Amino acid sequence: MLIIMSTSPSLIPPEVCDICLRLGQRIRTARLLRNWRQVDLVSRTGYARNTILKVEKGDPGTSLGTYLHILWVMGLAGELELIADPGLDRGGLSIALDAASKRAYLPRKIDDDF
Repeated sequence: MLIIMSTSPSLIPPEVCDICLRLGQRIRTARLLRNWRQVDLVSRTGYARNTILKVEKGDPGTSLGTYLHILWVMGLAGELELIADPGLDRGGLSIALDAASKRAYLPRKIDDDF
């Protein structure tokens, strides 16, 4: 049996949709700064023009791989290395440090038999 999962907009939090919208706008701006037309991006990526339109509109149903490929083609993939970098994750580091300070250790049994 084949089960197909859909990315219904009702399942995606509004905050995530806003992030996708802003990313799409930034991709469009980056394309325009390079004086590329949408058809130029189509020829460089191999995606259909409709896919480029969806990315630039911030469609959350468009695959992450598509967004990343377009950013890579524009030379913007290097900045992606900072996303979810463990060294920059303040929340995660705070939790890890807090958990480390609360560990309980059993007292060591002193062995004074010589």
